[in-house]
Parts: sequence; structure tokens; C-alpha cells
Amino acid sequence: IAQQKGFAFDSSAGFTLPDRSVMSPDASWVSKEKWLALSDEDKNKFSPVCPEFVIEVRSKSDSLEELQNKMLAWIRNGAELAWLIDPKGKIVYIYRTTRTDIEQITDFSLKIYGEGSIKGFVLDLSLIRI
Repeated sequence: IAQQKGFAFDSSAGFTLPDRSVMSPDASWVSKEKWLALSDEDKNKFSPVCPEFVIEVRSKSDSLEELQNKMLAWIRNGAELAWLIDPKGKIVYIYRTTRTDIEQITDFSLKIYGEGSIKGFVLDLSLIRI
């Protein structure tokens, strides 16, 4: 399963992306191969790597448009899968490198499933409280 193939990070982790932007998602996952290729020095700062998977959760003060642009930046920089969870609007936006459309899930009683590198990861949306 995904956790055996890589490393999960919380919002305290930051990454320097190929376009030189520095971003810190709410949650992320980096494959073991990518992570172990970094030097110890690079692992202890804003690591120069793009996670394969990121999650952003919209807070009450976040601009939806800014977060949507951030998700597109994650995908442009190499993230394979990115989930933008908007608890207030009860919408999950799913971004993928393999598709140009953005899937929207509007039923928070569902579970969403990881794909590709994180196949096996499941998020139960019913556990998210507003």
C-alpha cells in the first residue's frame, strides 16, 4: 500500500518546485524513490521535489480561486494527483496529470480513492466536519 512505497507529510512540510515556487500543502506524499534521492541537507529544508500527491483543505479565509490556481501549479510541477477539499462548499475537486478536466465530488457521504502511486489510499469524506 502507499505508505510502504513512500513518505507522508503534514502541513509543516514545504517543497521547492521545478518552477522555483515554494509551496506547503496541507498533506502530501512523496515516493520512496524520489525522497531517498535527496541529500540529507535537502530533506531538512524546502525540499527540491514535487510530491506525487497533495491535499489542500479550504479554510474559511481561503480564496477558492487562489486554491484552484495552486492545485493547477501542483499538477504543472509534477504532482500526479491533487485533491482540493472545500468543506464549506461540500465539494472535492480532483486534479490529475492524466486528465484535463477537473472532477468534482459533491457527496460527502462517499469515499474517494487514491490512484497511481497512492492506489490503496482511501479518504472517507463523511469524517470531515465543518
